[in-house]
Amino acid sequence: MADSLGATAGTEAYSWLSKTTLQSESALAQQQHLDRLTSTDASFLHQEGPNAHMHIGGVLIFEGPPPEFADYLDHIRGRLHLVPRYRQKLATPPLDTGRPMWVDDPSFNLEYHVRHSALPAPGTERQLFLLTGRIASQPLDRSKPLWENWLVEGLEGDRFAIISKTHHALVDGVSGVDLATVLFDVRPEVTTPPADLEPWHPKPEPSGADLVLAGVRGLVNTSASLLTRGVYAGSHPLGTLKIARDAVEGVGEIAWAGLNPAPETPLNVEIGPHRRYAVVRQQLDDYKRVKNAFGGTVNDVVLTVVSGALARWLRSRGMRTEGLEMRALVPVSVRTREQRGSLGNQLTVMRGPLPIYIDDPVARLRFVRRAMDGLKESKQAVGAATLVAVNNLAPPTILAQASRLNFSTRLFNLLVTNIPGPQMPLYVLGRQLEDLFPVAFLPNNHALAIAIMSYNGGVDYGLLGDYDALADIDVVADGVDSSLRELLDAARKRDARRRGEAAGTDTARDDERRAEAVGTETARDDERRAEQPERGENESSDAGPGRESAAGPNGGPTPIIPLSSGRSKVGPAADMRAKRGERARSGPKDSDG
Repeated sequence: MADSLGATAGTEAYSWLSKTTLQSESALAQQQHLDRLTSTDASFLHQEGPNAHMHIGGVLIFEGPPPEFADYLDHIRGRLHLVPRYRQKLATPPLDTGRPMWVDDPSFNLEYHVRHSALPAPGTERQLFLLTGRIASQPLDRSKPLWENWLVEGLEGDRFAIISKTHHALVDGVSGVDLATVLFDVRPEVTTPPADLEPWHPKPEPSGADLVLAGVRGLVNTSASLLTRGVYAGSHPLGTLKIARDAVEGVGEIAWAGLNPAPETPLNVEIGPHRRYAVVRQQLDDYKRVKNAFGGTVNDVVLTVVSGALARWLRSRGMRTEGLEMRALVPVSVRTREQRGSLGNQLTVMRGPLPIYIDDPVARLRFVRRAMDGLKESKQAVGAATLVAVNNLAPPTILAQASRLNFSTRLFNLLVTNIPGPQMPLYVLGRQLEDLFPVAFLPNNHALAIAIMSYNGGVDYGLLGDYDALADIDVVADGVDSSLRELLDAARKRDARRRGEAAGTDTARDDERRAEAVGTETARDDERRAEQPERGENESSDAGPGRESAAGPNGGPTPIIPLSSGRSKVGPAADMRAKRGERARSGPKDSDG
């Protein structure tokens, strides 16, 4: 059994490692100098401002003592070639004549991007998350590659942490390959970088004319792609008609969502530049137990838990929740198999309902399940992908306006993103990763974002809040735990009822079987008793003269003591009795006579 489990785990580890390697090789091929940002990537740049920072990241907690900082730098340096975008910076064509591009940074300095820090004693997790909030509050320098990485020592329990920070324009955070992905190993053995690794040589920094020419080339490639699709559409009219109909329906559904705005809540206020960060640890098996008991998906359970937590938080502020249904922006990756490994964003979004007004946790889950099933069957994702394709041809000014509309408070109250992670232990320089808490971002007028990531049997929540608007972010975190406990209690009761019903059914079946057995035996006894008198009569009639039947009176058993008052008058015994009687009658004889 242990061998089979070990083989399964090894197969999963090899599969994950192979997938990561293939994605990294694909990323190496696709991340080129003078690549133009997609419209979705550029929208995150347009959304960024003094108070809205468009970077994402994670807090990674490891067991064991921290590695030497020089060793950690060498570890990153040995794998940085797998993600060339991390050595590239932004370059904008003159007069904003096109979308920005990625260009090699000739002054790239690894020590600038990788920082070394330590927590003051006693090094609690609370101190670590305060540091995370401060790091999340600082925008990235756009004149350099858009990422930072912090090695943090001094965490209690003989642990250390890594805090990663990457601009959303660089990676979508759901299924793209980033630096954190290529740093991991699936075994504790420390691997050395390849000996034949060639030193990196940046391409020359482009001039303004080079940027304009590259922008025109990118526009031509986009137009050619659309032309190719047009030719394909002409040769496949039926399929094209269905796609066009789905796209129109999807755009209509998005427009309708805009006409039905999300409710006003304390989360949708003007935010500042500073952030708070809180976490929740839970187990993936608990979510699976709930979904197995009541149906749906793990993501449905997540949205139900978030709904319950927000309801508690609002009531703690004295707000009424009757009839209140908040709306969550739920990112969904639309990355195709061919696009795996490429950096940048391949995302669309769905606006999932959060039924705050439903107090019963099971009823709340059923509502979320039905609503999300309806969204999956709708054309909303198709419509969003259509708008993204149209935006690819839009000039920067129109694209900026469109991106602001996408993040409007009319459409959603908060961001909720659930990221599936590897279900096996991961290692960095031989140290095992214990927890992986994701860090999302706050658009303007959105004071809370909740990111969830599953890893190695756990579910880790990362709650990012505006420092001023969400001083009580811990109330939301506690509500996540309470909400899941409610669902688990309901699932246990349901399981107990099912076991009781199953046990009752088994008992009834046993009673039926026992009754049938007793009835059958009774019938057999009756048959035997009914047959016995007939056998007695037959045996008595067969008895010869001077012999008694083997059966007793009335067919009963033969008595031990004879019941008859007479004795047989023939035979030796009868002759002896006759002689004794004669002597007794004659009396004794006279001696003289």
